Amino acid sequence: MLSGLPPQPKDENVLIGFDKADDAGVYRLRDDLAIVQTVDFFTPIVDDPFVYGQIAALNSINDVWAMAGTPLTALAITCFPKNGVDPAILGEIMRGGQQTLNKYGVTLIGGHSVDSEQIMFGYSVTGVIDPAKIASNAGARPGDMIILTKPIGTGVISTGIKFGKASDETVTASVDTMMTPGKFAAEAMREFEVKGATDVTGFALIGHAWEMAKASEVTIEIEASAVPLIEGALELAAAGMLTSGDKTNREYVGADIEIDESVDKNLVKLLFDPQTAGGMLISVPSTRADDLLARLRKSYPGAQVVGQVTARRGHSINVR
Repeated sequence: MLSGLPPQPKDENVLIGFDKADDAGVYRLRDDLAIVQTVDFFTPIVDDPFVYGQIAALNSINDVWAMAGTPLTALAITCFPKNGVDPAILGEIMRGGQQTLNKYGVTLIGGHSVDSEQIMFGYSVTGVIDPAKIASNAGARPGDMIILTKPIGTGVISTGIKFGKASDETVTASVDTMMTPGKFAAEAMREFEVKGATDVTGFALIGHAWEMAKASEVTIEIEASAVPLIEGALELAAAGMLTSGDKTNREYVGADIEIDESVDKNLVKLLFDPQTAGGMLISVPSTRADDLLARLRKSYPGAQVVGQVTARRGHSINVR
């Protein structure tokens, strides 16, 4: 849709726009300071409104952390019905969100609400970054290793919750995963001077890896068996607990992917499974991968090297 917009006047201070499908935009204010801006909101994915607010806040903040930035302020975006739903539920959603924002040093400074039968909630977040230390989709280089900080599977688990198929243990594991912030990954990326990164959200692991490969003009090889999974997610995928994103994410990547026939078809479903508040996908030179992985595992015990970057050949994504 955005590709059909007319060209904008060129602004040399726009360091990251929407042309490379990055997690946030970056606008330079001066040589050593830029602002990072993002927006994200979605429908409820858990039953508890307080937890829903918490996850929505982290999901939005993560976009700033994915650029290696520091989030500062937030504006709430709320779609909620005037009638038919207890307004106290919205109060709990807002309370959970604000508590999480404040926990990570982000101040709520306003927002906007719309009367809507479909509940949706999220935030527009603004942060700051040193223009010389931006991590973006275009920063992956041949020879890099690809690290994923958190396990995947929140989409199928959310569907499993709706149909009463997800166990309590699986739901707890999914919520714990979503509630783990990207803050520590951002700190590690700054420390290791990472230039290529994104967070794994609606376009799934494959979709976001594909965006990185396209923006960087490389091929990313994913080792499917190395991808960490949330407990119970594979079984739910096998039971058909898929979101509509399974189809749309496959359409998004199209034919620009090669998947080895040996890869479990249910595991492939999880690779296309849209995530909420997912982990960071980090591209780092192979000489520094082990050290960065050790640093990340202090905060993300399930972090794994899940692939590597090669010179562009054939497809943008190869899965084996």
